[in-house]
Amino acid sequence: MIETKALAYVNMYGVLGTLENLCALDDKAKEILKDLKKPVSLCFSVKDGPCATFHFTKDGCRMTEGDAGCTCKMVFSSPEAFNALIDDSKPGLPVKNPVQVLSFLLGPFTKLTDRLTELLRPSEEAMKDRAFFELSTTLTLYTIAGAISALANNDSISRISAEYTVDGEVSLGIKDVAAVTLVVKDHHFTTVKARSEKPRAIMEFADLDLAAGLFAGKVSTINEMCKGTIYLRGMISMLDNVNRILDRVSVYLG
Repeated sequence: MIETKALAYVNMYGVLGTLENLCALDDKAKEILKDLKKPVSLCFSVKDGPCATFHFTKDGCRMTEGDAGCTCKMVFSSPEAFNALIDDSKPGLPVKNPVQVLSFLLGPFTKLTDRLTELLRPSEEAMKDRAFFELSTTLTLYTIAGAISALANNDSISRISAEYTVDGEVSLGIKDVAAVTLVVKDHHFTTVKARSEKPRAIMEFADLDLAAGLFAGKVSTINEMCKGTIYLRGMISMLDNVNRILDRVSVYLG
């Protein structure tokens, strides 16, 4: 069962949160940002849900929690309303600089999210291109990492696993490609898109092909662990709990 409020956090911190990485890694996204005449900081504020601001410049995108520093703002009456933005492109209510909100939302923002969708929900034909495949798989890692924390903190089933997770940092990554850190403090998860300096536990996939197979559910996690292509080290109980939350991520991201 998918919980609407938890889905809103997944959409904010998992899906839209990957715009940071898209703008840093994808040439097409960089071309879209080149046309920005001035920086735009767009806030999405959801009643009884998440609130975050996406700061766009010609150099990229940076996401921050809350509405501090936003130049324009859109509010949503409920998590359901925000999820409709992601699923059906239904905007919320512009409450700050409405002209800028709609202009940016219908222009550069839509182009960026369309590109993100293309990469996160790729066709089989597109994945035959190796460069596209590598970018898609890398971005999927970042989306999953954001979704893990979103669900650990907001999904009732995932929170059970979070309650059993000890404090520390979990390093999750693809060898020689990318790594993220899950910071656990008092059973609250935070995703940091950087390699952990002092991980208490590590889960690393041998290569992009393995990661893509795991993300798509085409590869057996148990088999790969036995083969040693999924590298595990440290506090195994932390990894067990993260794996349980990952099962919920697959339900939400579908």
